[in-house]
Amino acid sequence: MQDASSQLVTPFSGAKPGMFVIDACAGAGGKTLHLAAQMQNKGQIFAYDIYQNKIDELNKRAKRNNVTILKETSIINQEIIKRNENLADILLIDAPCSSLGTLRRKPDIKWKLKPEKISQIKVIQQDILNSYVSMLKPGGTLIYVTCSILPEENQENIMYFLKQNKNFTFVEDKTLLSSVTNNDGFYMAKLKKQF
Repeated sequence: MQDASSQLVTPFSGAKPGMFVIDACAGAGGKTLHLAAQMQNKGQIFAYDIYQNKIDELNKRAKRNNVTILKETSIINQEIIKRNENLADILLIDAPCSSLGTLRRKPDIKWKLKPEKISQIKVIQQDILNSYVSMLKPGGTLIYVTCSILPEENQENIMYFLKQNKNFTFVEDKTLLSSVTNNDGFYMAKLKKQF
């Protein structure tokens, strides 16, 4: 089951019927299926992850839900990134994170997470952002998401990315706090690729 905060990502993305969307960190496909529904099963979605078991689960769920616009699922690699260069209308990156936004239902996270782990995660997030954005076409929209509320994983990553990538502009972001929503803490940012 998806948390209510997670379900806000698809409307935030602005995905419409007929678009080409890449879900680059798709996991088991919760947001992929939600994108397909919002797109009224019209257009194309490519969904990638680094774990085959998650891709397998995504494929099962898509079939069960009669999603016909899911045209490609696979483990992401440099060849896929190169093949999809400058193609996507929307690139969704639900980045691996500390998961600190899920503390209300997973309180043990605070005992397991160390400061050095946050630094390692931040490097991974920045690498994913810089590696995957080439799949977005000029005029396309980048959606960056984490289930963390830490500025290091969110706003600071976006500022760092924008300094490195002058062809992107900031559109908007949202931070959802558990204390306000009674759901998971979440961060979403929307950037536009200019050229």
